[in-house]
Amino acid sequence: MPSVKNLKKDINFVLGDIIEAVYIHEMTSEGKPTAATNAVIDEAITSFDALIVKVNAKNVENKKAHFKQINAELEQTANQLIEKINAL
Repeated sequence: MPSVKNLKKDINFVLGDIIEAVYIHEMTSEGKPTAATNAVIDEAITSFDALIVKVNAKNVENKKAHFKQINAELEQTANQLIEKINAL
């Protein structure tokens, strides 16, 4: 099981890279933000906030299972966001 510190870093890096990919798409296609790209960025930020709140939860019975669930949720969220970026 990764440490809490590493899990927070993973969340930050993965969702940060997704936001960066949206910015690159904006620069290479139209040169300015669109409603669709702003929606993907907003969803990534919302997902980041929700995952960090779950990581910082103190009243967890089984921490190992809790952190595995957060890791799986991060992967699922990242895959959904990447599909949305590819559809732009």
